[in-house]
Amino acid sequence: MASRRGPMALGTDGTDFAHRQRIAQQYQISALNKSRLKYCIFFHYLLFFAMLAKLSADILDRLDIFILEIEELEIPQPLWWEYIWCISLLVSFLGLAAIRKNRIKFMQRYVICILLFGICPLLYAFIYYLPDSYEYLFGEDWDEIVFWQGYPYGMLWYAFILLAIQVHLFSLYFAWNLITAWKSRGAKKVE
Repeated sequence: MASRRGPMALGTDGTDFAHRQRIAQQYQISALNKSRLKYCIFFHYLLFFAMLAKLSADILDRLDIFILEIEELEIPQPLWWEYIWCISLLVSFLGLAAIRKNRIKFMQRYVICILLFGICPLLYAFIYYLPDSYEYLFGEDWDEIVFWQGYPYGMLWYAFILLAIQVHLFSLYFAWNLITAWKSRGAKKVE
């Protein structure tokens, strides 16, 4: 072995350290996917705040708080899937806890809960707004289509659904990569 001021081992010039400085593949995958999953969770928070803005009129009505500016917007009443989707924000804390301590069980629960509370409500909304969106795009009778602020309500929801599905699918992909990387290192973390 070579050192700066010490004796040098026979038969080496001091550059033989390169083969010992490699990081195992599963740790590289873990670090990369942890970072990417954190970004997905950040975008999930942004989508949650957009949903919270939409739900604010209903929440304030339930609390008997009257704000004229919000009431003048005439925001349509929320459906149950919107509140169920909001539960998926709480699930993100489970994912962050799993990232922090490399917990396989927590990450598996995160995947299941994102499927239940994130993707399933969005699929329901996709099907629910399909007739209105189809009528707006291909139909000629727009009398039965719900408009909000001059925009077709179903198409506005489709924009949200497209973004949310992408965030959730990427989150699931990165979470699955983390689970496989953590399982491959041989030592399973137990709660």
